[in-house]
Amino acid sequence: MAKAFWSIPYMKYLVVLVIGVVLIGFVGSNSVLAHFQNKLHISELREEIDHFESEYQRDQSEIHQLQSNPKAMERIARERYFMKYADEEIFVLNDEEHASENTSHETAK
Repeated sequence: MAKAFWSIPYMKYLVVLVIGVVLIGFVGSNSVLAHFQNKLHISELREEIDHFESEYQRDQSEIHQLQSNPKAMERIARERYFMKYADEEIFVLNDEEHASENTSHETAK
């Protein structure tokens, strides 16, 4: 029976061809499957590069604005770091604390 399988002309070449295609297509680091995965990874990295480049441009414009405009520096200091003049009082209203208190009271009921 095994002799009949190999007696078909060019059958051994077909078997070797199929095994070669499987090895090239799906096994190893240079396979077609790995190639497509690498292309997907490259596209994700390019999107990440675009995102960080836009953040970089935004930060550069903010730095330029801070260096050229003293009012902008004062605004950032007052908004982010709660700096104030000597005769001022600052009240910080935070909705997140109020929301967390409500949820803790609701779970206690």
